[in-house]
Amino acid sequence: MATEKSKILVIGGTGYIGKFIVEGSAKSGHKTFALVREASLSDPAKGKIVQNFKDLGVTILNGDLSDKESLVKAIQHVDVVISTVGLSQLMNQLNIISAIKESGKHIKRFLPSEFGNDVDRTVAIGAAKSEFAMKAEVRRAVEAEGVPYTYVINNCFDGYFLATLAQCETRLTSPPRDKVTIYGDGNAKAILNKEEDIAAYTMRAVDDPMTLNKSVYINPPKNIVSQNDVVALWESKIGKTLEKSYVSEEELLKKIPQSPHPLDLLLALNHAIFVKGDQTWFTIEPSFGVEASQLYPDVKYTSVDEYLNQFV
Repeated sequence: MATEKSKILVIGGTGYIGKFIVEGSAKSGHKTFALVREASLSDPAKGKIVQNFKDLGVTILNGDLSDKESLVKAIQHVDVVISTVGLSQLMNQLNIISAIKESGKHIKRFLPSEFGNDVDRTVAIGAAKSEFAMKAEVRRAVEAEGVPYTYVINNCFDGYFLATLAQCETRLTSPPRDKVTIYGDGNAKAILNKEEDIAAYTMRAVDDPMTLNKSVYINPPKNIVSQNDVVALWESKIGKTLEKSYVSEEELLKKIPQSPHPLDLLLALNHAIFVKGDQTWFTIEPSFGVEASQLYPDVKYTSVDEYLNQFV
C-alpha cells in the first residue's frame, strides 16, 4: 500500500528556485500550499507566477515571515514546510522554526532555504561566507529546537552558472561564443544541476525516512565537472575555440572586496566553487548525508552535456 504523500507548504515560492519547488510539488501529486505576501500579488511578474501556481491546483495563502499568526495558520494545513527564501530573508526563517514549534508537533519535516553549497563544509570567503554563515545559524536553530529536517544541497543552478559558463561579470543569458574567463586553473570540480531536477529530487526526499535529519546532496555523476570541462564541451558543440582569460586566485582575492554588491558575492561564489572546489573536496559520510542520484536512480536528470544543447 502506497504511503500518502505529505501536504507541503512552500515559503518563498515566487523566488528563483521557489517557483520550481512549488511546481515540482504540485506536479508530483502533493497537496501544495504557497505562502505569498500581498505585495507579491500586486507585482505583475510575481502575479503571473502565482496564477501559474493556481492553474496547477496550488492553494495560495496570504502571509508574511514577519507575521507569526499567518505563519502558524499556514503551517496548520500541512505536514512538510519548505523554505526557499532569498538572502535578505534568511534569518527570518527563525520565525518559521518558532511557528512550527507553536503550531503543534504534526510537522514531519522542515527544509530550510539551502539549495546551494554545504554551508557546514565550506571554504568560502567574503559575502559568500557571510551568506553561508546565516544558513548555518538557521541549521543550528532547527537542530536545537528538535525540528525534523532535511537540508537539500543542490550545489549550482544551471540557469545561473552553466548557462553563462560561470561568467558572473557579464549579463549573459547564454554561453559566450568569443571570449571566456577561467577562474584559477579551471580544474576544480563543481556540480551543476537543472532547476527542475532539483525540484524532482527534493520531492522524492520529503517523505523518505532515509533523508530524515540528513543532508541530501544532488551530485549526479555526469554533472560533476570543472570549468575547463564545460568550456571544452561548449567549444566542441559550436566548433570554435574561445579566447580564454585566466584570473588567478591572487587576482580574484583582491577583486572580491573591491567589487560592488552583488558582484562581490558572485565573485566570492566563483572563488569558492571554481577555484577551491567547495562542492567536491569532501566525502559524503552516512552519518550526515545521502546522495540523491544514488538514492533515486529512477529520476532522469539532465546532464551538463544535454543542458548545453539548447544554446547550440
